[in-house]
Amino acid sequence: MKKVLSILAVSMLLIGMLAGCGGGKSTEQAAAKKEFVNIATGGTAGTYYPLGGAIAEILNKNVANVNASAQSTGASVANINMLKDGKVEMALVQNDIAYYAVKGTEMFTDKQVPSLKAIATLYPETIQIVTVDKTGIKSIADLKGKRIAVGAAGSGTEANARQILETYGITYDDIKVQYLSFGEAASGLKDGNVDVAFVTAGFPTAAIQDIAAQHKVVLIPVEADKADALIKKYPFYAKVTIPVNAYPNQAADIPAVAVKAMLVVTDKMNADLTFNITKAMYDNLERLKAAHSVGKMITKENSQEGMSIELHPGAAKFFK
Repeated sequence: MKKVLSILAVSMLLIGMLAGCGGGKSTEQAAAKKEFVNIATGGTAGTYYPLGGAIAEILNKNVANVNASAQSTGASVANINMLKDGKVEMALVQNDIAYYAVKGTEMFTDKQVPSLKAIATLYPETIQIVTVDKTGIKSIADLKGKRIAVGAAGSGTEANARQILETYGITYDDIKVQYLSFGEAASGLKDGNVDVAFVTAGFPTAAIQDIAAQHKVVLIPVEADKADALIKKYPFYAKVTIPVNAYPNQAADIPAVAVKAMLVVTDKMNADLTFNITKAMYDNLERLKAAHSVGKMITKENSQEGMSIELHPGAAKFFK
């Protein structure tokens, strides 16, 4: 009887050891292979949010062992800070804000983020200066003394608003500044609590479409000479045109300026994963086109236009 019990005890010990060396290890390996990729986007009324959701869907379907998700955030500046703090693994940002972060200038003075790396530039983000016809505002020169939504405090949009106003000789002392997100600015315009809003996003933008559903939207132009002066000082800007009928009742083309949206990570992401993410995205551009009309502007050929920071090695390998 003792002999039988001894044999049973040894057998159980061997089974336990095999389980520990075999099944348990494979489970740990499987868990180690799982990569969580949280994508920081922007407000739900902007362009980043639907694109980020589409990118997450692409990665989940096409990159092995990746669990991707998109989250609404305060956009460019907040996204870079979240990347730096390890709260997200990927983000949509403006090319000018990425440059400021890497160089430690503007809102990143003494807060440099040298670890920031690019996957690609995506599409032009037009600075749309929006009002409604009942305000009677026709030009940027008319903005003095008015209630202006310049974007969330410290955001990329806020930097754009400040720089454009500066080109016209207008400072925040000359206006009634309101730090509002796209959605909040749209609500303010509809309710009559805001006179003008700056919105940096690909057009058509959901927040502006929302206003146009109830009011006649007026887009304020940036004249060519002012655009030239802006670009001379801030070379990340480019001249663009918001085409006629981009929004309901828009009767003419509107001259404007734009920066570039880009997809970024940090140097903490390994090269193989970055390569696979980049490849999956450019192999599935139809999904991005379906997510938002700016998706049609995202191409491999345009992926380096307006590139303001260094490419991640994994992305560089894909484009080569």
